[in-house]
Formats: sequence, structure tokens, C-alpha cells
Amino acid sequence: MTSVSMTQKPRLSFWQIWNMSFGFLGIQFGWALQMANMSAIYEYLGAKADKIPLLFLAAPLTGLIVQPIIGYLSDHTWSRTLGRRRPYFLIGAILSTICLFFMPQSSTLWMAAGILWILDTSINISMEPFRAFITDKLPDEQRTKGFSMQTVFIGLGSIVASALPWMMSNWFNVRTKLIVGEHIPPSVRYSFYIGAVAFITAVLYTILTSTEYPPADINERQKEKESKRGFGAGVTEIFNSIATMPKKMRKLALVQFFTWPGLFMMWFYYTPAVARNIFGAVSEKDALYTKGVEFAGLTLSFYNVITFIFAFFLPVIAIRIGRKYTHMICLLCGAAGLISVGFIHNQYFLYGSMTGVGIAWASILSMPYAMLGGCLPENKVGIYMGIFNFFIVLPEIIASLFFGKIMTLFLHNDRLLAVEIGGCLMILAALLVLRVDEQEE
Repeated sequence: MTSVSMTQKPRLSFWQIWNMSFGFLGIQFGWALQMANMSAIYEYLGAKADKIPLLFLAAPLTGLIVQPIIGYLSDHTWSRTLGRRRPYFLIGAILSTICLFFMPQSSTLWMAAGILWILDTSINISMEPFRAFITDKLPDEQRTKGFSMQTVFIGLGSIVASALPWMMSNWFNVRTKLIVGEHIPPSVRYSFYIGAVAFITAVLYTILTSTEYPPADINERQKEKESKRGFGAGVTEIFNSIATMPKKMRKLALVQFFTWPGLFMMWFYYTPAVARNIFGAVSEKDALYTKGVEFAGLTLSFYNVITFIFAFFLPVIAIRIGRKYTHMICLLCGAAGLISVGFIHNQYFLYGSMTGVGIAWASILSMPYAMLGGCLPENKVGIYMGIFNFFIVLPEIIASLFFGKIMTLFLHNDRLLAVEIGGCLMILAALLVLRVDEQEE
């Protein structure tokens, strides 16, 4: 296999881009199942509303620690069999599959929280190199298409995974009510088992159907790897890379910092808010609570349908008006969707709110990475993609540690109001996009 430099990357066919992105279908099964169901699982196991953010602390902490480390390691890895990024796809997929099987068997709150911690670590091991994989293999003019293809599979995976409990109960008559001795309904348990199989299968497909370009000079990279061997060298490189982030990356990082809290507020509180505020459930033991949780999962699935469809149009829109303005408009659509949830009384109007969220989600998963790719040094793509994740997980850590107090002291545990606050933060992120210079390298 010959080496390919940054400027020599050949254009890839539709199916080559399809194959290298397909693994994200499985990864998104893992994310979507936990995002749509973990709040309810925690409440089934006895958690109160003000404790939910703290119990979600696993995801951002593992992302903060794991992603730059995996990025650094994959930048300095080369295997003639699996290449640079694919070894990490495989390791993360195996561990995630095991966790997805064990999660719905949790019998205590802290057992569920502990498994979630391991699950999020494992998903991050698989996910981080996928972002670098696109930048490694595609020329700049195809990167928007590459990240949009990842978004297509993220949307498709989320559509199915978010709706799985509803499908189990409505299509296959799987029981949704708890009986004595049960902690989590069978409809949710079976959904996680299906997700586990989907995760490993999709990632294996990408590993077996895609190849990687070796570094420009393998011998030189081996020398570099030897000179940087050791934990201390890795930590030093990570901190040096943070200090020398490209200017464009700094501006995009600020956009990310205010974008993602809007999503976190939705993931923390949307599902139980629908069950309680719109369906009228008085507790998690109420039959209306399960119905509300299922319907919320269905609407979350719907916003991923919108994401799946809209992702096909994103490259065309970005060519016409630019990546920056495309992302700004999409974020404003998401903000409108989140804020509107607080004014809805008819459950079916939630599909309109989720349409805006789906448009924003398509852009969030692709545009920032497409704008970022061109300003990164070729030998540090993995580590910088991991560092870029800091500005996703830091606001979630802040929200997880402190938003529970805000819920109790200021919002009186009003879950819908928390979702609306997330929409306001997304408006701020949309305005910050205007500071990004697309030509800045």
C-alpha cells in the first residue's frame, strides 16, 4: 500500500464513503438508546429529577479524558492489518456491546450509573477515531459529504434505536408494565439487546470494507513514535496541542461550548417532561408514565428521521451559502424547536418541535467538523479531534454538577423550562458562528 499525502488524496466514490461511515450506525445505537432511555431507567430505579444531571456525568467525564488520549494513540498507531484508526473501532465496539447487554439488567441506581460510565468510555473509544478517519481519507472538497454521510447513519441509527421500546410494545406486544421483582420493563431490556448486536455488526462492516492510507513515511513515523513513547510524552503533547490550537478551531470551540448544553437539557429532561407535563403522569409507577416515555422516544426518533433526510441536502446548501451560514441557520431552527416545547399541550405538536431539532442535529454532527478539518496538521488530526470534544463535554460536566441545584432552587424541578433554557443557549451559539472565518487556516 503506498502512502498518500494531504494534497494527493484521491476522490472517493459514494460507496467507499458509505462503507467508511457505516460503523456510525452502530455507534449511534449505543448513544440513542441511552439518551432516550437513561433518564427513565434512572427514575425506574428511584432517582429524583434534581439528581438526573449528576447521574449523566459519566458521558462527559469519559469523553474529556478518553477522546484526546485515543486521538493521540491513533495518531501514533500503524498496523498493516487494521491501519491507524480501525483497531480502536474494534476495541470500543466489543466493550460497548458487552455493556449494552448488561445495562437493562441493572437492579440498583448505582449499578446503572456504573455500567453507563463503562459504556460511555467504550463508545468514545470507537467514536473519536471515526471523525479523524474522514479527515484522513477525504480531500477537503469531499469532507462535507463525508461528515454528512456519517450524519445520515447517525440519523438512521437514532431513528430505530430511539423508537425501539415503542416498536417492542406496539408491534410485537412486548410488555411495558413492571411486575413484582422487575426494575426495568421488558420493552426497554429487549431494545438494549438489539442495540448491542447492531453496534458490533455495523462497526465490523466498516472495518472489513475500508482501508487506510499509511503515514507518508512509515519509518519516520516509527522513529517519532519511539521518541514519544510513554505516558508523560502523550500528556505533554496533548497540553502542547491545546496551547497551540489553530485560531479557527478556537472560534469553533466557543460555538460548540454553547451549542451542546441545549442538547443536554433535552436529553436530561425531555423524556420525563413529556411523560409528566404532557401525558399527566404523577409518578414513574403510573401507566401514563410509560406511555409518555414511549411517545417521547417516538418523537426523538422522528427528529432523527429529519436529520437523516436533511443530511442529504446539507452538502448542497453548504456549497450555495457556505458552511458557516448553513450552520447558523440550522442552529436557529433547533433553538426554535426546543423553546416551542414549553408551549405545547397536544402531544402531536411535538413532531413540529422535533423537526427544528432534527435540522440542527444534522448540522451539529457535520458542519463544525467539516469547517475544522482543513486547519488541522495532518499528523495531529486525531489528537485535535479529541481536544475539540473538550468543548462538547465541558458544558455537560458543568450542567451535570450544577444544574441539579438550579433545577431545585430556581426552576422548581420544571423539566420543560430546562429544555427551553437549552434553546436560548443554542441561539447564542448561532450568533457566535458569525465570528468564524471559513478561509482561516
